[in-house]
Amino acid sequence: MSLSAAEDDSGSEIHIPADIDWHMLDKSKFFFLGAALFSGVSAALYPVVVLKTRQQVSSTQVSCFKMSFSIMRYEGLRGFYRGFGTSLMGTIPARALYMGALEVTKSSVGTATVSLGFSDTTATALANAAAGLSSAMAAQLVWTPIDVVSQRLMVQGYNDSNSSKNVNLNVNFCRYRNGLDAFRKILYADGPKGLYRGFGISILTYAPSNAVWWASYSVAHKLIWSGIGCSMGKKDESGSIVMGSGFRPDSKALVAVQGLSAAMASGISALITMPLDTIKTRLQVLDREENGVRKPLNILQTVRNLVQEGGLAACYRGLGPRWASMALSATTMITTYEFLKRLSTKSQEQLTS
Repeated sequence: MSLSAAEDDSGSEIHIPADIDWHMLDKSKFFFLGAALFSGVSAALYPVVVLKTRQQVSSTQVSCFKMSFSIMRYEGLRGFYRGFGTSLMGTIPARALYMGALEVTKSSVGTATVSLGFSDTTATALANAAAGLSSAMAAQLVWTPIDVVSQRLMVQGYNDSNSSKNVNLNVNFCRYRNGLDAFRKILYADGPKGLYRGFGISILTYAPSNAVWWASYSVAHKLIWSGIGCSMGKKDESGSIVMGSGFRPDSKALVAVQGLSAAMASGISALITMPLDTIKTRLQVLDREENGVRKPLNILQTVRNLVQEGGLAACYRGLGPRWASMALSATTMITTYEFLKRLSTKSQEQLTS
């Protein structure tokens, strides 16, 4: 699958470096460097994820500013990184599964769609959608238990602090010392299914979200380059756009277009899947009391509570932080990911051998 864009009908041509397929990568370098690079990205974006999670489980609407101020006041900077160690441990294997499934699916589906006669734009969108779907499903096998533990740690400190007088959180589970303690207590109380609470809704959330994101990204990427080609071209007597010579964008232009495409795709994906993400988070974090016994919520009860608290608007609590998190994460992810692939490309000798 090539990322090069050419306006053949208009005579203009934009030379973008070709995409790097799975067979062109040094796999050991790809996964090792990927773990290091994406761990840094996760650390930078984690505070936004904490904000989003706490807004989603709050029974009242709380602004990002008020939430941030309360965390800093009662918990300090540490409050923005509750559960980060657990999240980081799960990120590495989850990312490895994600990247492997993404590249394998993208290459195989891309080749198949082109051979079936689809246009390059359609083939790229279909391949990216299929790759996003398969990679999300693979990653959730590892990520769901990590998500359950880390999200409980995220909201626990806030619930235990004095700030709970000002912000109402419906969190009704025992106190955890750290990620390992949480893992052990959840496993003891609910068994393995406790660690996979919300697995089904996670698949329903992240699989379509990834499919929409990657498809939107590929379309936005091509549209932006096409727009750049049109803006740089000149019209001839017939009104056609022509360029005297091919345009070769520098690295800054490539990163800028990748970042803008990622932000656009994140906005679309966040709007479509936000209600599912809110339901998923509540299923994994909140409990209910029945005759003095703590029991997990089910989807119907979760939806009913959200409707009672604020209707459809309640499903979109945390949309701002989620969109910001997705946009920042996607922008850094895609630029880091493309950089990683170029760092991990086999030499010409390795490719020909």
